[in-house]
Amino acid sequence: MSPIAAPPLVLSIAGFDPTGGAGVLADIKAIAANQAYGVACVTALTVQNTQGAQSYQAVEAGLLERQLDTLLADVQPRAVKIGMLANRDLVEVVARQIERRRFPWVVVDPVLAATSGAQLIDAAGWQYLRERLLPLTSVLTPNLAEAEALTGLPAGKQAEMEAAAVALRGLGPKFVVLTGGHLERPADVLYDGEKVITLAADRVKTPNTHGTGCTFSAALAANLACGRQMTDAVVMAKAYVNAALRQSYAIGAGPGPLNHLYRLHEAPSSRNVDPAPQAEFTTR
Repeated sequence: MSPIAAPPLVLSIAGFDPTGGAGVLADIKAIAANQAYGVACVTALTVQNTQGAQSYQAVEAGLLERQLDTLLADVQPRAVKIGMLANRDLVEVVARQIERRRFPWVVVDPVLAATSGAQLIDAAGWQYLRERLLPLTSVLTPNLAEAEALTGLPAGKQAEMEAAAVALRGLGPKFVVLTGGHLERPADVLYDGEKVITLAADRVKTPNTHGTGCTFSAALAANLACGRQMTDAVVMAKAYVNAALRQSYAIGAGPGPLNHLYRLHEAPSSRNVDPAPQAEFTTR
């Protein structure tokens, strides 16, 4: 029997969310659902449930460095997805690793705060992420609040999102995907330095949206690791998130997670095929 070829590897560097809706647990599920294999190094342990995050404990910077050195001495990810980093020291560890390893794709989801409002990175860490990590980033995937915090510009309207995307790319990333899931009619903006592509879609009406940003960035990293071009990878990640939202469920008293593994419950003939998102594409 011939050995089975391993799928592309994607490394998640993020925090641990006990609910499994966000952080490394969500990343691993999203990566697997998008035909890649996820490995992970943990940056922080959070104290939370579906009703909100209460606190967190960042891992010691040397421990994160050892996690990465040991893992990456053995495996070679085609993409790395970076989420919660908590403080300046952890940002520095990750930046050094990116410079040393030269991953083909570095997807940064700049986690600022939990949906409940709890801060998940300190002020020094956020500023250093902006200065040190963004110039090493392939794809930056902030939501509207994160984009405003990084640029100082409003991003609540379509024209403002486009201006913010341009400003964000000026901070160093090659591509920017500004996610507009908080808008009345969700729209994402992809900017590559030359053109702006807007992807608008109807809102999925569900209260169970915990971890949407983590899931999108992980799915995007997986699609890039699988060799897809940027626009195709964004469209496929967006379609996956929309389908996972449509089939989401509650697991506690607060907002539940996306159904990351909804494909396991589908008929075999329909697996690996997401319904096309009802999206409008605009290129400028």
